[in-house]
Amino acid sequence: MHKVVIILSYFQRADPYVKVSLICDGRRLKKKKTTIKKNTLNPTYNEAIIFDIPPESMDQVSLLISVMDYDMVGHNEIIGVNRVGCSAEGLGRDHWNEMLAYPRKPIAHWHPLLEPRKSEKEWKGRTASFDSQGSCPSPKPPSSP
Repeated sequence: MHKVVIILSYFQRADPYVKVSLICDGRRLKKKKTTIKKNTLNPTYNEAIIFDIPPESMDQVSLLISVMDYDMVGHNEIIGVNRVGCSAEGLGRDHWNEMLAYPRKPIAHWHPLLEPRKSEKEWKGRTASFDSQGSCPSPKPPSSP
């Protein structure tokens, strides 16, 4: 069970959900979402989000975790984000390394929500996939004149 506690004074009411994006080389490979919890600032998610990642790619990927406020009209608002994985810093990297060290054991940690550094618009159109060898795609070489 995962519990998300949202402590923000400007949110009187929220319809939160969690969006988890699998990131490799700055590109979103896949994304998955939880259900929306209506009218709460203290949601509990008893949901599993699973990505199939080839073992040889585990040191190249990270998870961008975004807590969102669902809005029926207009745009969904980002409440906060965090990153867990090889490109994360601090607790996010430590958590990832602990999960890699114990691959069959669930490893749980609390992570603070941070203000997003990148807007959702920057991720649009930047999708990729694993190549046939199961690794992250490498950046395209610059075209020669």
